[in-house]
Amino acid sequence: MPDHSGAHSDLGRRQFLKRVLSGAVVGVAAQVGIEFVSPQELRAQTNLSPDAALQELLAGNRRFAADQLISIEPDPAILKEHTVYKQEPFAAVLACADSRVPVELVFDQTIGPIFVTRVAGNVVTPEIIASLEYGVAVLGVKVLLVVGHSNCGAVKAAMKADTVPGQISVLYQHLLPAMKQSGDNLDKAIEANARFQAELLRTSSTVIRDAAKAGKLKVEAGVYDLATCKVSLS
Repeated sequence: MPDHSGAHSDLGRRQFLKRVLSGAVVGVAAQVGIEFVSPQELRAQTNLSPDAALQELLAGNRRFAADQLISIEPDPAILKEHTVYKQEPFAAVLACADSRVPVELVFDQTIGPIFVTRVAGNVVTPEIIASLEYGVAVLGVKVLLVVGHSNCGAVKAAMKADTVPGQISVLYQHLLPAMKQSGDNLDKAIEANARFQAELLRTSSTVIRDAAKAGKLKVEAGVYDLATCKVSLS
């Protein structure tokens, strides 16, 4: 007698996604505790409030940490429909360039919903500010999250003032303010750096500051734990 125990997998990920987008499996997702976002909600993400946008990011991270991803291997036709001629991200993220912090995956999002900037140490530079101002002023993102991560090599190197080749040490000047707040504790330095960079965005950019003051944007800081896969706000 054939074994049908794995028959549900015959749908394949793409077919499953099509059913999700059609609403066919919303009830199942709810029954197993997956925090589901309907296609209508996904298409209207830029209409989210700043608080709701932040919660959407955190909910996606909880799905990622719990291995309950809903954005894996999306249908190419659906992606093209929503991303070829426009982008409508609901969030902007400044993250470290570390290869262990894949932003879209960490927040269980596909192509399009997150406007991502990355640089070693997740530090704020004029180029980063310019990019994020575009995300705020032109794309209308509702939340801007600075994400540090555990065991960050850039922060660690800055704490030790290591001699490094090329222009890597240029990053140190951007990291030193957080180092002064945290002594020789790496975890505290990583948290302090995320908070410092978020505050720097608020104070250095009139575009970001004005959007935040008007209640159109939320600026937050957090740390991604490589061991637990969870993002905690700082």
